[in-house]
Amino acid sequence: MILKAVPPLYEALAADCPNLTLCRIIAQEKGAYRIVTAAGEKAARVSGRFMNEATCPADYPAVGDYCMADSTDSETAVIHEVLHRIGAFERKAAGNRSDGQIVAANIDTLFVCMSLNADFNLRRLERYLSVAFDSGASPVVLLTKADLCDCVAQKCCEVTDGAPGVPVLTVSSFDQESLKQLQPYLTKGKTVALIGSSGVGKSTLINRLLGQERLATDGLRRDDKGHHTTTRRELFCLPGGAMVIDTPGMREMGLMNAANGVDTAFGDIQVLLDRCRFNNCTHTTEPGCAVQQAIKDGALSTERWRAYEKLKKEADYAADSSCYLLKKKEKFKKIARINNQSNKGKDSYGVSVK
Repeated sequence: MILKAVPPLYEALAADCPNLTLCRIIAQEKGAYRIVTAAGEKAARVSGRFMNEATCPADYPAVGDYCMADSTDSETAVIHEVLHRIGAFERKAAGNRSDGQIVAANIDTLFVCMSLNADFNLRRLERYLSVAFDSGASPVVLLTKADLCDCVAQKCCEVTDGAPGVPVLTVSSFDQESLKQLQPYLTKGKTVALIGSSGVGKSTLINRLLGQERLATDGLRRDDKGHHTTTRRELFCLPGGAMVIDTPGMREMGLMNAANGVDTAFGDIQVLLDRCRFNNCTHTTEPGCAVQQAIKDGALSTERWRAYEKLKKEADYAADSSCYLLKKKEKFKKIARINNQSNKGKDSYGVSVK
């Protein structure tokens, strides 16, 4: 693979760094990267200065990023700078950490995958869409494994109601005709990413699009859930010139800077909020509450309203925590720089060395 179809923005930014090479991150696993340049692929790592100046994991390169690297002197290129991201799919890091984690960057279309077997879950889909709407990409719901479902039309209606305005496609890896629905999004130079939990069939779909078995796949477990077969994020170039990013299945999808995404994913509820009689309505017992009236009339389900409240609180909390941690890290970095300047020319005991 060679780097091609570079957006004009990045060509212009690269022209300001004549001593470095424009590249794109095509694979990422822990601290190791693989990049593609106009000359081909190469292993890469970030520079020591980059690591010192990074304030959080989201500052590090992610698959889909355009970067500037020194790739002339060794087998491993050195990444010095991540160029401005047009957009990124970011989630809260797994576990108890409050850092953000970039899953994929500079995406045009985000396929939010959910299988039509026992793993079907509308609440999980709402969570994914909340993050997807904040990524800068256009989300598309991809309902997979249609061959394993006896009530496809019913579930499609449920998804359409829960994802207003979002295209919903139903596909099966065993039906090549169904995959033709993806072609309008896979035009030359465009980048798409597949996001979803383990076992929804992302890797199998990419193999079908590639026309070869490039990615390892596995069957379902006895509980109808998938095995965790993909272990790294990776970008592939399709025969038609589009690029597709495969991502590992996510057991956790914590919200990170997704308050606007939640509002967009629940656009139907935003309309109701604007109709409430009082600006400070708590949507509980106030007269003229459009939300409670919609629930009473059956136009809004209690489950969807509760899901909105939960995700909104989570997104607001994550935003506050992120802001606090960033300021804290910047403070200690500033203190460290001051100490380094003060200790120049001194030994370990603080005595000046001539």
